[in-house]
Amino acid sequence: MLRWTVHLEGGPRRVNHAAVAVGHRVYSFGGYCSGEDYETLRQIDVHIFNAVSLRWTKLPPVRPAIRGQAPVVPYMRYGHSTVLIDDTVFLWGGRNDTEGACNVLYAFDVNTHKWSTPRVSGTVPGARDGHSACVLGKTMYIFGGYEQLADCFSNDIHKLDTSTMTWTLICTKGNPARWRDFHSATMLGSHMYVFGGRADRFGPFHSNNEIYCNRIRVFDTRTEAWLDCPPTPVLPEGRRSHSAFGYNGELYIFGGYNARLNRHFHDLWKFNPASFTWKKIEPKGKGPCPRRRQCCCIVGDKIVLFGGTSPSPEEGLGDEFDLIDHSDLHVLDFSPSLKTLCKLAVIQYNLDQSCLPHDIRWELNAMTTNSNISRPIVSSHG
Repeated sequence: MLRWTVHLEGGPRRVNHAAVAVGHRVYSFGGYCSGEDYETLRQIDVHIFNAVSLRWTKLPPVRPAIRGQAPVVPYMRYGHSTVLIDDTVFLWGGRNDTEGACNVLYAFDVNTHKWSTPRVSGTVPGARDGHSACVLGKTMYIFGGYEQLADCFSNDIHKLDTSTMTWTLICTKGNPARWRDFHSATMLGSHMYVFGGRADRFGPFHSNNEIYCNRIRVFDTRTEAWLDCPPTPVLPEGRRSHSAFGYNGELYIFGGYNARLNRHFHDLWKFNPASFTWKKIEPKGKGPCPRRRQCCCIVGDKIVLFGGTSPSPEEGLGDEFDLIDHSDLHVLDFSPSLKTLCKLAVIQYNLDQSCLPHDIRWELNAMTTNSNISRPIVSSHG
């Protein structure tokens, strides 16, 4: 019984950020927020969400080891990717308004919070943003994105063997997926499932004839071949900048945006790879509003979703594109316990808590107390 259980405001106000779950913590890297200064080059920020205390913290800036020498830290960026392999987060790609796109690989040690730039060899992918990254074993796969130097969409697959730090451009077999960016790629078993994204009707170059494919494409990492897929009777709308995650061998997608329809989504769909069918899921509780460019991480049987951007509900609150960036966080619980359901009832009906044990009252307080990482957006009307 899926249920939205927690909704808290005041976390990092971030769009097009990247995040990974490490145990009961979620590490969020970079992104942007409308109105902030992105002309000045500065270190990427790292926010940590504790899924037990439901609190955010922000890591302090990295100080240089040698006075006068810049520390090894990625610059602030958006449209990048992060993956976790053992105790290391690998951050790759993304762009900044002044520096452009990047293809330097960064490693972040979750135990020491130290950054490094591993020495790599092989065919390094061109600098890009809006690509996808997923992991099988100790290998990271990069697909698609918008390549800066070629100024076009990509449909290449590169893999990085992190045991040898060697990049390889895969010569894929079969009919490849279309050139695209801001899609999702999710590893289930040894198959990579690609969904959505923004493409161009006429090929890899952007001609303002955007299309949003809603058919799953599957890449077999063992044979390095794109598979021919059967048609599916029910399909979600095509979209980009959505979230995707695998749970119990199935693929889920949430939210996103379709420019041709001028529509933001907040629907949740499940794809079963065995039957090759989609099903729309309606969780209990109140979920997030329609949005795109949010982050989504799995922590145990829970999904932690935060940030993103949506059409402004009130005049004067959004940016010049009438979008408002979010600082909220939502938790989707796949199997809420009786204890969780009881806590939700206490909150919903404002029941007396004085007779409850201290630890339960502490948990109830955590579930209802907003963070203070970001300040609220104040209406121009006061």
